[in-house]
Amino acid sequence: MQLEELMNKHYKKLNENDFHILKYILNHQDTCYKFGINELAKKCNVSRTSILRLSQKLDFSGYSEFRVFLKWEAEKREEERDECRSFEGLMRDMEASMKYLKNTDMRKMCKLIDEADRIFVYGSGTAQTSCACELQRMFIPRHKYLMVIKDQIEFEMMMSDFTDQDLIIIISLSGETPSLIPQAQTLSAKGIPFISLTNLKNNLLAQLTPYNLYATSQPVTISSHTELTAFAPFFLVGEALFRSYIDYTEEKNRTEKNHV
Repeated sequence: MQLEELMNKHYKKLNENDFHILKYILNHQDTCYKFGINELAKKCNVSRTSILRLSQKLDFSGYSEFRVFLKWEAEKREEERDECRSFEGLMRDMEASMKYLKNTDMRKMCKLIDEADRIFVYGSGTAQTSCACELQRMFIPRHKYLMVIKDQIEFEMMMSDFTDQDLIIIISLSGETPSLIPQAQTLSAKGIPFISLTNLKNNLLAQLTPYNLYATSQPVTISSHTELTAFAPFFLVGEALFRSYIDYTEEKNRTEKNHV
């Protein structure tokens, strides 16, 4: 689990002081793991206790364990920089997404899908909408009919009709699209469940719901002015959600038959 994912997971436990420390760590990820707790506290202008409490909020036993985690993250980023070619970057993203999926329990999300009266899928861009349409296509043979929301205007117009019996799936590359966050905040405030699918990083969208899915897609520079971001990992995560739903419903049916 990366630091950004930990921040999303424990977001509600973190305070302003914690975010101040994390901002420093994120801006100095290649060096901060070298600091002892007293030196890091001095760099962040906080107390030693503040660093320790933050480590524990992120589910580490103490700063020493957190420091090992930061060192591992820095070494992994260094390896990724060494593999900067486009094809290798795509393979790295796919492998990272596969590793994440192997350790992700989707049963709660599958239960939401199974029990929802209506399911809507919104992609915040052209490629994201393509992912939404593919997700819609996959679920048809299971008699789950997902409605794709085509654009932001449609999303805004439909907002007042959503209920807590509906489920919304939101696909966003960054999870920080300014026009998307108000809708997500409204869904959260009204208790309407939604699943976020974003790139694996700390982002506002993922913080607004406990139901998060992540794809790893790191931009690769293919010319002096052009960056390429792969969406294949997003399609992979969508496929994994569908396959998990198949497993969930088949297990549910077996259980119900055993109790008859």
